[in-house]
Amino acid sequence: MREKINVQNMVSDRGNNIANQFIIRTNKGRYFQSYNSIIVFIDNNNKVFLDEYYWDYSRTTGKYRNNFLNEYIEETRNKIKNGEYKLKNLN
Repeated sequence: MREKINVQNMVSDRGNNIANQFIIRTNKGRYFQSYNSIIVFIDNNNKVFLDEYYWDYSRTTGKYRNNFLNEYIEETRNKIKNGEYKLKNLN
């Protein structure tokens, strides 16, 4: 089966495309990409993987990562600490 890939810009609260921030949907799950780096992958079982290097790279990346995960940084850090989220090389 051929893999389907759909790439869309993230959209602001005002409905505008956000430059350099992408949601990528594939047969395997959903990715969040900031500029040229994959930051988050959520597989089809809703298991969350964060890139071990880039997940907390910058304020901009953090803002849109939080939006993608629908949570604040403190919750993300707690989920990493308790093993709910896994750090992995996604790039």
